Amino acid sequence: MQTEYPAGADDFLTILAARRNYTLRRLVAPGPDDAALLRIVEAGAQAPDHGLLRPWRFILIPQHKRHLLGDVFAAAVLARDPACGDEALATAHDKALRAPCLLVAVLRDEPGTIIPTHEKLVSLGCAIQNMLVAAQLLGFASGLASGAAMDFAGMRTLLGLEAHERAICFIGVGTASTVKAPRVRPDVSQFLSSL
Repeated sequence: MQTEYPAGADDFLTILAARRNYTLRRLVAPGPDDAALLRIVEAGAQAPDHGLLRPWRFILIPQHKRHLLGDVFAAAVLARDPACGDEALATAHDKALRAPCLLVAVLRDEPGTIIPTHEKLVSLGCAIQNMLVAAQLLGFASGLASGAAMDFAGMRTLLGLEAHERAICFIGVGTASTVKAPRVRPDVSQFLSSL
C-alpha cells in the first residue's frame, strides 16, 4: 500500500533536493527584492525555538554599506599578517562585494536561561536552513560563508553585537552565475540506524 502524502509534498522534496550551496562569488544579480527578502527571513522564524527565546537574529548588509564590511575584512587580514601586502588587502576588501543580498547570522546566547548554547545553535541552524530553502523556492541561489573575520573585534563593532552575541556566518542570496552539478548524497543507511 502506497502512503498518501499531502499535496505539494513531492514538489517540495524535489525542490529541496535541487538546492545547492554556492560560494558567494558565484552569486550575481538579480537578488531578492524587498518583498522576497521579507518572505525568506520570515521562513527563518518558523525554526524550532526551545523556550521561545529567538536565540538568533539576522543583519542585512546593504550594497551602500559593503565598503564598511570590506574595511573590516582588510583590517582582519592585516591583524593576522601585518606584512600581507596591498594585494591581499584588496582581495579581502573585495569579498564584501560578493552576492547581491548579504546577511549575517548572529547567535544570541543570553546568559541566565536554562536553554543550553547547543540548542540555541540548532535553532539558528534550522532558521538558516529554512531561509536557504525559501530562497530556493522563490527561484534564488544561496550560499554560506564564514572565516576568521567573524570573531574579529572590528566585525563585532561594525555589526553592533552585544556581549552575548556572536556572528556565525554570512548568508548570500542571488542568482547562480553557473549551474552547479548535484553532489553525491550519502545513502540513508549511512546515517540512519535504529536502537
